[in-house]
Amino acid sequence: MAEIRVQQLHKAFAEFTAVKNSSFTVNDGEFFCLLGPSGCGKTTTLRMIAGLELPGSGEIFLGGEDVTFKRASARDIAFVFQMFALYPHMNVRQNIAFPLVSQGMPRAEIKQRVEAAARTLQITGLLEKSVSGLTSGDRQRVALGRAIVRQPLAFMMDEPLGALDAEFREMMCEELRNLHDRLGATTVYVTHDQREAMSMADKIAIMNQGVIEQLGAPQEIYERPASVFVADFMGSPAMNFIPFEAALPRGATSAPVGVAALGLPAVCEAVAARSLLYGVRPEHVRLAPESAFRAEVLSTEYLGTCQIVTLATAQGSTLRAKLDVNAAAQRGDPVGLAFDASQISLFDQASGRAIRTARDDIAVGRSSARGALHG
Repeated sequence: MAEIRVQQLHKAFAEFTAVKNSSFTVNDGEFFCLLGPSGCGKTTTLRMIAGLELPGSGEIFLGGEDVTFKRASARDIAFVFQMFALYPHMNVRQNIAFPLVSQGMPRAEIKQRVEAAARTLQITGLLEKSVSGLTSGDRQRVALGRAIVRQPLAFMMDEPLGALDAEFREMMCEELRNLHDRLGATTVYVTHDQREAMSMADKIAIMNQGVIEQLGAPQEIYERPASVFVADFMGSPAMNFIPFEAALPRGATSAPVGVAALGLPAVCEAVAARSLLYGVRPEHVRLAPESAFRAEVLSTEYLGTCQIVTLATAQGSTLRAKLDVNAAAQRGDPVGLAFDASQISLFDQASGRAIRTARDDIAVGRSSARGALHG
């Protein structure tokens, strides 16, 4: 397997710019997700890495070799598409063996590789069956087998679970991650589903309008979003945003919102008077009768292990809180709200970018410590 390095990758189609000067590295053996909404540039990026699209500018390195303008067939990359694209007139064994047959590999080696891939995917009993009679999950395993059998340097996967129903998708997420760990593969995986990315990825690149908004581990991206877009895209329900106007001195630990002072981690640099957003995840909202920050309950949604409560604040914002099922919240109730100050994110409303706080500095320190321990 091999490291993939992308430098200043840029791609435009006529007047539309699909990817804008993207740079990132996929480490050897890493499960890397390109995540974002439809049209954000993630599939175009994947296709350029695979050699199915040529970049307008930039460089792509695979295992240290510059492959920017090499054909897809010369890159030793296996591609798994959303649609299974299996050959209906062939059985499972023939479908998996097809790329090796096309290369003219000896029959004995083909048989050995196909059976090894089938064991890995736990489909040995299906090898002689027709693909037309298989379930969606088994068809996806056959498509994966056809990629695995090539033993490539890296795997490219373009929403391979998109055609599966919710139950199969959840099961296949676990199987894909386990398969990745067994193979020690370098994998680049495209999805618009944050749950897939969060459950499988070692590292996530969140894309928006051709730009990588944030790159990092799933927990880092969820807990410390770099922009309003990332904070809103990650999480279900998404992060709440409370707008306010203020100037904050360096070291400020509260934000003036109406008559309330809402806690936040110490601001690292002074913030001039401007429109800001106070960001809080639903799980960090709690009911507090004594709080000066008031709201009215609009609705409650019972989910078994918790309830999602939608609230209208006195300032006109709508918030969602993830509360214990026993929390007393009924439609129309006036309530006070409090927030976990240590988990708050602060954003500049004009640029949409996060404002650095002590929370970020602590996180960087922990990350450096982990790096020293593993170095």
